[in-house]
Order: sequence, then C-alpha cells, then structure tokens
Amino acid sequence: METYGGRRDQAARDAVTVEIGYALCSALFAAAVLFGAVAGPALLFELPGTVEKLLLRAGLTIAPVLFVARVVSVLVRFRRARPQPSQPGRTNPDS
Repeated sequence: METYGGRRDQAARDAVTVEIGYALCSALFAAAVLFGAVAGPALLFELPGTVEKLLLRAGLTIAPVLFVARVVSVLVRFRRARPQPSQPGRTNPDS
C-alpha cells in the first residue's frame, strides 16, 4: 500500500485477485472431489432407490458447504498474512 489506510497499489490489487482466483478454484476442486466421493457410487452403480437418493442429497448438501468453507478459510488466511505496519507511514522498523 502507498500509505497506511490508503489506496492499494497495483501489486496489492493483483495479489488480491490471484488469491480470490485460487480460493475459488481450489474450493471448486475440493467440492467436486467430495461430491464424487459421496454421490459417485450412486451415479456409477445400481443401488436401491433410498440409498441412491440419500447419497445424491448428501453430496448436493455437503459440497456447497465445503465450497463456501474453503473460500472463506483461504481468504481469511490471506487477510491475516499481511503484516500491519507498527507505525503509519514507516516501512522499516528501524526508521
């Protein structure tokens, strides 16, 4: 950032954009893997109707929850990783 509490420079905006993209892609991948693991047997094999519905509904319920949890956890962790300046306007602790 240019100044404490000021506008972000291009590098900071790019870092945020990359982090959002990573959060969305990794969350989509994790949700797809979880859905495949839970609902996959119902889609691949001939199962009794109740079991098939249960697996599909469980996959359709858990996958979006995992997606949101992953996006939030990545973005919160990214926000905490930025060091806050101890004194506004100073870039070096010894200055």
